[in-house]
Amino acid sequence: MDQPLSRVHRVTKDFAIISGMAMELTEQARNLSIPDRIRLVEEIWDTIAEENQMLELSDAEKRELDRRLEWIKNNPGQGRTWEEIKAEFMKSR
Repeated sequence: MDQPLSRVHRVTKDFAIISGMAMELTEQARNLSIPDRIRLVEEIWDTIAEENQMLELSDAEKRELDRRLEWIKNNPGQGRTWEEIKAEFMKSR
C-alpha cells in the first residue's frame, strides 16, 4: 500500500511543478517582443490588483498621493499622462 506523501514532500513536489511552469512561461515570454512583454506584465499586474482590490498604503504613501493630487489640482495642464509617457518609452525602444 502506498504511503501518503508527507507535507514537506508534497510542498516540495508542488514547488518543483510551479518552478518548472515558471521557467517554461519565462522562456515563452523571452520569445515575445519587448512591447508584447510589457503588455504581458501590465496584464499580470492588473490580475493581481483585481484580486487584491485594494492594496494597503502606508501613511507616508497616502501623504505623498495627497501631495501629488493637490499639485495636480493647483497646476492644471502641467505634467504628462501615463499614455504619453508610455508612448514615448515605446518609441525609444
